[in-house]
Amino acid sequence: MQNGVLIIHTDGGSRGNPGPAACAFVAELDGKVLAEKSKYLDITTNNIAEYQGVLLALDWLLENSKSFKTTEVIFFLDSELVVKQLTGFYRVKKPELQTLNLIIKKKIEEISIKVNFQNIPREQNKEADRLVNEELDLQ
Repeated sequence: MQNGVLIIHTDGGSRGNPGPAACAFVAELDGKVLAEKSKYLDITTNNIAEYQGVLLALDWLLENSKSFKTTEVIFFLDSELVVKQLTGFYRVKKPELQTLNLIIKKKIEEISIKVNFQNIPREQNKEADRLVNEELDLQ
């Protein structure tokens, strides 16, 4: 079993806004990639796609958290809006984002591991961004 801080880079994007969209995540523990996954979302907005990237990663985490040991999970996103909404610095005004925000918070409670969200520049989120673009290119 590995032990350390689980790093999860998530991303979401749409071509248009709204437009065809996808989300993705890359999970790493102790410098080793544990998982990477992308998902096509149909027509939606960038912000919904960003939230869906976090949900995709949380679903993976809930299914696989017993296969490794970690004391903390840090989500890195290049969406300042989503990070500030998830951490409570910004109010969530749009009903569809309120719903996603609530679902994420409930899933975090199920995990029982310390979870943090950090905003990073897009250049530091290249792998998750690559997965989103590859998924969109397949459509």
